[in-house]
Amino acid sequence: MLTNLTVPLLGLVDTAVLGHLDSPEYLGAVAVGANLFSILYWTFGFMRMGTTGLAAQAWGQRDPFAQVALLLRSLMLAVGIGLLLILFHKPLIALGLELMNPSPAVAELAAEYAGIRIWSAPAVLCQYTLVGWLIGTQFPRGPMVMLIIANGINIVLDILFVTVLGWNSRGVAMATVMAEYGATAIGLAIVLTRMPEGQRLTRELFGQLADYLKILRVNRYIMVRTIALLLVLAFFTAQGARQGDTVLAANAVLITFLLVISNALDGFANAAEALIGEAVGKGSRRRFRAVFASALRWSLWGALILTIGFVLGGRWLISLLTGIDEVRITAWQYLPWLWLLPFASVWGFLFDGVFIGATRTREMQNTMLFSAVGIFLPVWWLTTGWGNHGLWFSLISLMLARAASMGWLSWRYTRRSIWFEQE
Repeated sequence: MLTNLTVPLLGLVDTAVLGHLDSPEYLGAVAVGANLFSILYWTFGFMRMGTTGLAAQAWGQRDPFAQVALLLRSLMLAVGIGLLLILFHKPLIALGLELMNPSPAVAELAAEYAGIRIWSAPAVLCQYTLVGWLIGTQFPRGPMVMLIIANGINIVLDILFVTVLGWNSRGVAMATVMAEYGATAIGLAIVLTRMPEGQRLTRELFGQLADYLKILRVNRYIMVRTIALLLVLAFFTAQGARQGDTVLAANAVLITFLLVISNALDGFANAAEALIGEAVGKGSRRRFRAVFASALRWSLWGALILTIGFVLGGRWLISLLTGIDEVRITAWQYLPWLWLLPFASVWGFLFDGVFIGATRTREMQNTMLFSAVGIFLPVWWLTTGWGNHGLWFSLISLMLARAASMGWLSWRYTRRSIWFEQE
């Protein structure tokens, strides 16, 4: 949980630094640019989620060769995909900005931001793999150290580049790139200390082409699921942008808090991934039930604490992130939606952890597609007359649909002991 809470600090610091400049365009540009990179990078989020489930099961089976081979092959895939993203970044960024359709001033700043951020692609994807492997092998302290150091670098460089040197959104992008490479270097150093005893670096660990294709096949469902979720968030940003730069900036502030919620509650889901995966690897149904019950209990407590925090301190937190009066007042209007988010979203995060640990990724894909296409889009269309309130209601509906569909499958699989069957 502490590890995940450091992740949105990157966005919080960026928002706070830019939110106190004299124009909402800088904040809007980073909101658009950051959302674009969320889609671009988290399209390959299986490098984190898939690695966790597979590493946890190898850990449960006490198979050192499988643990190290998975790490090496996933890292090589991460570097290869990252280099391809850099190679083809211009058309990808142009297409993303065209779809989001921000104002010309915001689009120009967002393009500049994206042109710098893209150079962090290999580092970001390597981080996904390192974090996933460390969580799967039950060493969550490692990712916490990685991300705390990365955030420290980002905070210092944000202040230097934006406040001191006046580089605005360009400075935020450069600070983030440097922080990402710093986190990757720390992560590699930590992983080297965690290598299983007696397992030497051999040619067999690197595997054949078929081994890499197998990793991609296993994770294709996570990829589709993640793309669907990110397209929903991109659609959300784009619809906010169509209502003006002020609404776009206000939504950016509130979405930053959604990142805090998701990363805080995902801490329990990450623990469930590792422990559920270990239970499946060992074939222990008793252990599976105990882990699920504990993760559920802690997730609900976490959602309650977050709800109380946003109800009591929401206005103060918004003011902390932006000093622009029109943005702050607009964000206050939509604050009640933020109060609903923890309990609406906690179920999806928890069940993600269970399904990833059990490597039941096809079900994750199908429930997300149902929630996005069958619930989110129709609800948005029916509530377009509500303006930005309709947009937020659609997002809440998506989360409740994921909770209902994944909860039903989880109940069915537990009742029929399907979790331990081979797909």
